Amino acid sequence: MQRNIQQASRPRGLATETCTLSDGRTLAYAVGGDEGGTPVVAHHGTPGSRLFAALLSEAAAGEGVRLLVPDRPGYGRSSAPPVGWEWRDWRGDLGALLDAESVDDAEVVGFSGGGPFALAAAADERVDRVGLVSSVVPPSDVGLVKLSRIPLAVRVLFRLSGAYASVAGPEAVVGQYTDRSVSEAVSRAVADDFREALRPGAKAVARENRWFGDEWAGLDRPSATVRAWHGTRDENAPLSAVRAFADETDAGLATSETDHLGTLLDRQSEVLRWVSGA
Repeated sequence: MQRNIQQASRPRGLATETCTLSDGRTLAYAVGGDEGGTPVVAHHGTPGSRLFAALLSEAAAGEGVRLLVPDRPGYGRSSAPPVGWEWRDWRGDLGALLDAESVDDAEVVGFSGGGPFALAAAADERVDRVGLVSSVVPPSDVGLVKLSRIPLAVRVLFRLSGAYASVAGPEAVVGQYTDRSVSEAVSRAVADDFREALRPGAKAVARENRWFGDEWAGLDRPSATVRAWHGTRDENAPLSAVRAFADETDAGLATSETDHLGTLLDRQSEVLRWVSGA
């Protein structure tokens, strides 16, 4: 396995690195936080990219966490997945990343559409804790999931959204996830993450939203300890689905009077502290 370090690419102090998977695909990821800290893999939303790390890196450094944030297949700089690639295959890709980083044990976090992938990653025996933040829980029936049943609809929508975001600026992107005022740094980080996610196109967004509408086909529920943080005002990912999941699996659930992005901004240090066992 080949690991390539691109030290020239450091958005706000983050390093972008890549590893070559066994089938020749490239997996790109950001590294941030505390270089000597507890490894935690954070899964970006749908859409999203490794630049999601910019929202977490400062908190990660404060909590003694070595932050790893991969571009899932088809996002950012990661290669598109092969035909037939599915939930369970993500654990193999992530395992290759951990091997490339010489990581023996790591915990995982999933935000929004990254939640199901964090649960998939927890099938790796090196993972003991999973933190879910504003997570999608399949089978979901939110608007984008319904739209994904129409061929090409999601891809066209996000192609237009990407063009609009480039013209309208970061505030237009942030407004999709929260109704609160955020700092310029947060606004810029969210917009950069969104644009980088869609740089290769929107096939990955459409694929993941189709999956979110299905049961957990081919994906075992993890034996790892799971805890979720979710806002009661989250209009992007329904709290009811997370409650049902928590009841079914005995996962912990902490709620707050926040929305989708607001939960992440308010609780990120707490989440990282818990998953790292600090």
